[in-house]
Amino acid sequence: MQFTSEQRLDDGVLEREFTLGEIPGTLWTPESAAPVPLILMAHNNGLPKGDPRLVARARYTASCGYSVATIDAAGCGDRPRSAADEQARAELRRARRAGEPVDEIFESFIGPMVEKAVPDWQSTLDALLDLPGIGGPVGYSGGWTALGIRLAVVEPRIAAAGFFAGGYVPRAQREEARQVTIPLLFLLQWDDEGNPRQRALDLFDAFGSEAKTLHANLGGHTGTPWFELEDGVRFLNRHLK
Repeated sequence: MQFTSEQRLDDGVLEREFTLGEIPGTLWTPESAAPVPLILMAHNNGLPKGDPRLVARARYTASCGYSVATIDAAGCGDRPRSAADEQARAELRRARRAGEPVDEIFESFIGPMVEKAVPDWQSTLDALLDLPGIGGPVGYSGGWTALGIRLAVVEPRIAAAGFFAGGYVPRAQREEARQVTIPLLFLLQWDDEGNPRQRALDLFDAFGSEAKTLHANLGGHTGTPWFELEDGVRFLNRHLK
């Protein structure tokens, strides 16, 4: 892992850009002399690590005493995408505009994208836990629910997770949800135009966790209230500190 830049932000959080082989990432750490828990923070599939909503969540979470890291995994953000992925995305946009079913299109590229992303996140986790000031336990937070489910199943170091939405999740991860037993906080926007409500509710029901909480708020996909971020940190405090 090589750090390529760093800056101390107004809230006292240290923001550092890094590369790990071909993987670009950002790490936010608080002012703390003791090792602090680590949060892996992923945005919705394909969006960049520098998306303003992700950065705002990361900075706030770091200011509350956590190390927070995000990366552009394979096929995400500015990293190269295959011609097949680009074609699938174009077909998805066309189908949505036409009001056509999109399930099979999602399956054709989201499933493989999850499989490619997981090793990148695991390699990043290995490198981060070797850094001074970062310790366990580890949490996951983000809008890429399919990735979070897969990581929760294959990565025993993840002790709690917060998921956003979940209407469109590949069939493989819907089946894997039954194997997820860590504490969960699941956020649902009731009027989310991009995630069918009933599918999200069915996914929440499928999780095998005994400690799982659903928060539903009125509004569209990007309308999650700020207080949910505050509640999310309280959730992390309960299970990671």
